[in-house]
Amino acid sequence: MFQATRRRLALWYTAVTAILLLLFATGVYLYVRNTLVERVDDTLNHVVEVVERSLVIEPVNFQPDKLRVNVEASFRNNSDTAEDDRIDLEWFSPTGELRWSTFWEPINIPIHSNTGETVRVVGMGGWGDSELLLRQVTHRVEIGRQVLGYLRVSHPWFEVTKPSRQLIFDLALGIWLMVLSVAASGWFLSGKAMEPVGESYQRLKQFTADASHELRSPIALIQTNVQVALADLDLETSSIAHYQQQLKLVERLTKRLGRLVNDLLFLARQDSGISQEVFSTCPLDALLMEVVEEQQLVAKEKEITLTLNLVDPPLEIEPELQENWFTLLGNWDQLVRLCTNLIGNALQYTSTQGEVQVELARLSGVRYGVACLQIKITDTGVGIPPESLPRLFDRFYRVDPARTHQSRETTTGSGLGLAIAQAIVEHHQGQIQVDSIVGEGTTFTVILPITLEY
Repeated sequence: MFQATRRRLALWYTAVTAILLLLFATGVYLYVRNTLVERVDDTLNHVVEVVERSLVIEPVNFQPDKLRVNVEASFRNNSDTAEDDRIDLEWFSPTGELRWSTFWEPINIPIHSNTGETVRVVGMGGWGDSELLLRQVTHRVEIGRQVLGYLRVSHPWFEVTKPSRQLIFDLALGIWLMVLSVAASGWFLSGKAMEPVGESYQRLKQFTADASHELRSPIALIQTNVQVALADLDLETSSIAHYQQQLKLVERLTKRLGRLVNDLLFLARQDSGISQEVFSTCPLDALLMEVVEEQQLVAKEKEITLTLNLVDPPLEIEPELQENWFTLLGNWDQLVRLCTNLIGNALQYTSTQGEVQVELARLSGVRYGVACLQIKITDTGVGIPPESLPRLFDRFYRVDPARTHQSRETTTGSGLGLAIAQAIVEHHQGQIQVDSIVGEGTTFTVILPITLEY
C-alpha cells in the first residue's frame, strides 16, 4: 500500500511539474518568437524609411501636380548577391505592376499594404527546398492624395524559424531532463514523506492490536464469570456469598475496563487537540504534598520510605515571589494525575525496604529561556534495561514483567500510565526524561515552564 502511494505521489509530482514546465516553455517560446518577429519587422520598417527618403521624385512632363518616381535614379544598385539573409526590395507602380526587384525572378505575390506578413513562395527555396518563407512589409508611397507606388521589403523567414527551432529543441531537452530529475527527486521525496506516515501507521496498528488485547481480557473474564454465575443459578448449588464474590469480581473488572476506556479517551483528546481544559495558577508544592500523602498508604504497606524534598528559595528574594516560588500555570487535575502515575510507578517497581524520593526545585531561565519547575522522582527499584528506554513512553508498552517481584494482581496496569504522563507534560509545554540503571534504580525528571507560551 505504501509503495503504491509512493508511486502515485511521485507520478503526481512529475505530472504537475511537467505541465508547469510545458506551460512555462510555451510562454518562453511565444515570447522569444514574437520578439524575433518584432526585430525583423523593425528592420524591414527601417529599410522602408531609408529607401523612401532616397526616392527620386520628379514631375511628369513638367506638370507640378503630377509626380512620379524615377526608378532608374532611385534604384541604381541591383547587384546580385548569394547571401541568405539579405533584404530584397520590390517597387510597384500605383496600378500594382512590378517595376523593379532585387529577386532573381518575380515571386508573384499580390500587394497587401500592411505592417508585416509572412508569405510562402513555392519553387524558390533552393538547395532542394520546394518553397521559401519570407517576411514582408509593404509600404504605400504617396504625396498628398497621389499614390506614387508601392515599396515592398522582404526578409528570409529563417531568421525567425532557425532560432525558434533551436529554442524548441533546447526547451524540449531541458524539459525532458527536468522531468527525469523531478521524477527521481519526487520518488525520493515521496519516500521521505511516507516515512512518518508509515511509522504512524505501524504505531496505529500496534496501538489497535494492544488496545484490542487489553479490552478483550477483562471482557472475556466478565463473560466467563457471568456465564458461571448463570450456570450455578440454574443448578441452585451456589450460596449468596459465592454470587457476591463473583459480582465483586465483575465489578472490579468493569472498573478496570472503565479506567482503560477513560485513559484511551484522554489520549485521543490530547492527540486531536480538542482538549478544553482551563489552565489556572497551581501551587505545585501543595499538589505534591497531597499526592505524596495519598501514596504513603501504599508505601507503608510495602515498607518503602517515601519522602518529599522542597528546595527552598533564596532568602534575598521578595516575599511575594517567595510565597509563589512553586506556583505555575497549569491544569490541577492533570498535574495530579501526572505525579500520581510517576510516584505510583516508582512504588510499584521498588522492592521492600526501598526508597522513593520526590524533589521539587525551581530552575532559572538561563538554560530553558523561561523559569521552570523541576520534579525529580528517584527510586531504588530494579531499574529499566537500556533497550527498553526508547520505548518506555509508548502506549501499552511494558517492560519484561520478570523484572518485578510484585504479584500478578498488582501488575495488571494497562501500560498507558507513562504515555499519559508524557501527554500531560507535552500539554503543559514541558519535558520529561528518564535515567535508569538496572539493579540500582530509576529517576524520572519532569520540567514544566511556570508560564505557557502561545
